[in-house]
Amino acid sequence: MLLLVPGASMEIYPDKEIAVPCIIGDRTTSDVVVRIRTQEGRDDWFYCHSRILVEKCKYFADRLSESWPTCQILDSRSCVEVYCQDSEFNHHVNALRLLYVVADNSLPENWNGVKNALGILQVGIKLGCPLMVRGCVDYLEAVSWEEAEEEEILRIIPALGPEAEPILARLQPVDATAIRGIFLSTLHFATSSPTPDMSDLKSSAQEQLEYMLTEDDDPILLIADDDLKVEVRKSINCLLTSFYGYLEDLGQLLEIDKTRELLSVVSDLSWACQILIKLEIMREFVNSWVEKSESITNWVTDANLNNVDMLAILAKIIEVGGKVLEAIAYGTVILPTAKRLHMVKLWLPFVRLSKPLITSWSVDVEGSPPFKVDNEIWQSLESSLVSMVLALPSGDQAEILTQWLGTHHIQYPDLTEAFEVWCYRSKVAKRRLTLLGKMR
Repeated sequence: MLLLVPGASMEIYPDKEIAVPCIIGDRTTSDVVVRIRTQEGRDDWFYCHSRILVEKCKYFADRLSESWPTCQILDSRSCVEVYCQDSEFNHHVNALRLLYVVADNSLPENWNGVKNALGILQVGIKLGCPLMVRGCVDYLEAVSWEEAEEEEILRIIPALGPEAEPILARLQPVDATAIRGIFLSTLHFATSSPTPDMSDLKSSAQEQLEYMLTEDDDPILLIADDDLKVEVRKSINCLLTSFYGYLEDLGQLLEIDKTRELLSVVSDLSWACQILIKLEIMREFVNSWVEKSESITNWVTDANLNNVDMLAILAKIIEVGGKVLEAIAYGTVILPTAKRLHMVKLWLPFVRLSKPLITSWSVDVEGSPPFKVDNEIWQSLESSLVSMVLALPSGDQAEILTQWLGTHHIQYPDLTEAFEVWCYRSKVAKRRLTLLGKMR
């Protein structure tokens, strides 16, 4: 599709007091033939006007000058050939037409899209057409790009030189101060309690914070220093404080139907764990959760768990608890034996009773579950508890396994692996210690 522009300029004849319009393709007034040719054999002629070409294009100015000996004569006119690839042919034709539009220093408003403007820009730089180049650059710099167009721009523009560099301004790396500023602003919004109509924006803010801290094919966007980590801790500690406050008034919340507010806060805590893990500052959160775990499990157990909102809250608490237990089980946060034993004794029965309540809840009237805990979360919880049990003294392991074997909820969490390892260790313990004593 060719760019359709009114290709007309004015030719002034000195011996006549009239202005004759110059129109590309007007054979009666033209004095130049431009032949656009491709290696694939395409060859189109365009009747043009030397004044227009020479004034606005260096390529034509050079070839129509007296110093250029190879200019051909065709049909009593000068003939200038322009060679290009077949895929570039339309862009060359459009560029030739545009020379007539920019002859009076005006530029078109519509460049027929990013792809077309990008093609004309390459021709303009190749042939030396500064006004055309400026128009293409201004257009490409101002309009939005689709993803495929952005990739094409990144492929082409760097090779075009300084004239095209302004187009890449929106893609340049941002300095560390600006990144830090937007990170903190996003963090404050992501941990706030906006109105329900802004929930999608808040979710997007949380996703982008995670993305900024994720190392994939590219390095992380933000290198967190101690001061920034302090700000993150403050924001997330405020979430924890709100969460504990809501739980203390859980009965009243149920009466006035404000459980949605609590659900929002505990959902934010589940997300916050991901940020803390990425920044390697999970310790303070874990210590706080461990200290409050008995209250958390008691508050939730005493609540009306037949309420769908409370079950949704329970599901989110399970998610957060799972991340805390995982941090303890795999050494992200080191805790003394007494605290680890305390957590196992609290959370083992809690998740054992919670799983059937959550998984057995039927779908709602519209056919969609009101909440969901992925199987991966249940599996991760089980693995964390097994690891924590195996890291305890053997006597404590025996106590926990005895209780586990005596309950009818033995299927989850499944401590079979811990039981087997305990049996093996117990059987060979005397022999191992005896050998150890001989080695000493």
